[in-house]
Amino acid sequence: MNIALINASPKRSESASWALLSDFKGLLPGDHTVKSFTMNRPSIAEEEIKELCGCEAWIFFFPLYVDGIPSHLVSCLCQMERLSIENKNIYVYGISNSGFYEGKQNRNALAILKNWCDKMGFVWGMGIGFGGGPALSSMKGIPLGKGPKSTLGSACRTLANAVLSHSTGDNLYISIDFPRFLYKVMGEMGWRQGFKANRGKR
Repeated sequence: MNIALINASPKRSESASWALLSDFKGLLPGDHTVKSFTMNRPSIAEEEIKELCGCEAWIFFFPLYVDGIPSHLVSCLCQMERLSIENKNIYVYGISNSGFYEGKQNRNALAILKNWCDKMGFVWGMGIGFGGGPALSSMKGIPLGKGPKSTLGSACRTLANAVLSHSTGDNLYISIDFPRFLYKVMGEMGWRQGFKANRGKR
């Protein structure tokens, strides 16, 4: 099977979406062809779209932006709507991450991606709404399924099994395995450091 992993963060690397994609890639057996794509701008080359259409499964990794998907990704999806894509047997999956602690904050973003699939005639597989995404960039050394990534590992394995079996399922909404109050404290520390670095006032 040809599988497309699509990093739709505006950052090309070192983002939460990039960290999720890297971890998820390790769950896919080596007997499948896995291709990585980047959608970090408002358009995508038609050559890349043709290559995407040769994949049976697409997995989008993207951050939550104002309760929806990033505008540059919306633009890329609209661009694909204008093309005549004959292959309708494409299964689409998505992992949306947010700075909110609660994973359910991502449900509207996943609904937008599902609605796009319906319009395109593709098959919506399932999605993961992950809360606590910003913490992932500092946890690259922690294996998926361990410590604060325990629940995330279980959810990603469920999604990977759906991809490999060409099946569908219900969306999963999860949070990082880290106490909410500590996550909030760390986030506030980050804001303060950012203000200080930019000579801002409290």
